[in-house]
Amino acid sequence: MDTFTLHRGTAPLLVSLPHDGSAIPDDLAARMTPEARRAPDTDWHVSRLYAFARDLGASVLVPRYSRYVVDLNRPEDDTSLYPGQNTTGLCPTVRFTGEPLYLEGQSPTADEITGRIDTYWRPYHDALRGELDRLHGLRGRVVLWEGHSIRGSDLPFLFEGRLPDLNLGTAAGTSCTPALQARLEGVLAAQGAYDWVANGRFKGGHITRHYGESSRGIDAVQLEISQRTYMDEDSFEYDEDKAADLQVVLRDLLAAAMPL
Repeated sequence: MDTFTLHRGTAPLLVSLPHDGSAIPDDLAARMTPEARRAPDTDWHVSRLYAFARDLGASVLVPRYSRYVVDLNRPEDDTSLYPGQNTTGLCPTVRFTGEPLYLEGQSPTADEITGRIDTYWRPYHDALRGELDRLHGLRGRVVLWEGHSIRGSDLPFLFEGRLPDLNLGTAAGTSCTPALQARLEGVLAAQGAYDWVANGRFKGGHITRHYGESSRGIDAVQLEISQRTYMDEDSFEYDEDKAADLQVVLRDLLAAAMPL
């Protein structure tokens, strides 16, 4: 079963989009609420938004299946990434609104969760590690760019008020070199179209925290984008004009991320 696609590039940059997938197997969807079957918490269109990364020579890793099947950006043991704050887990049972994903009595069992890890989670991470190692071997240094997006408001279960347009996460400065973070913050500060924050509500998920090893030449960065900047948050429709404007900044960020 094809659970992801991997485009292999030649530049020392891997763009991972672990929440781009929206597919839900039919037998699983039948156990979910009608609202959940739409997979509303998808990072909608991020593979389309980052399509230009291939032109920069980047590798791009994209899953097929929804985070509702298994969240590829959570640790295998489901340890909370944000202790004390509401979040969703490895095999979520609630949506970003806090409402249930499953019909009564239909939540996944422990054995089912183990099966999903084996079928969906582990192949993605094996591919991610393999590609990082390949690119690292070419140059001796590589950057892992975690591309994410989320509804930027009306999600009090996760955060109060309005999320900034662009949310840079480096695990509080531990997943990449200070020089790389400074270059990225310089790009964000220079553009005037979008408000931004570094290591705010979203500091980087499991992938950023686990794979970032700057001492070994592997830097990891997450960018959480508020979806209002490139799409309609209610209909999930992509907005070509908004996206084109945002891609100018994203291109500058990826260029700045390239190892010197």
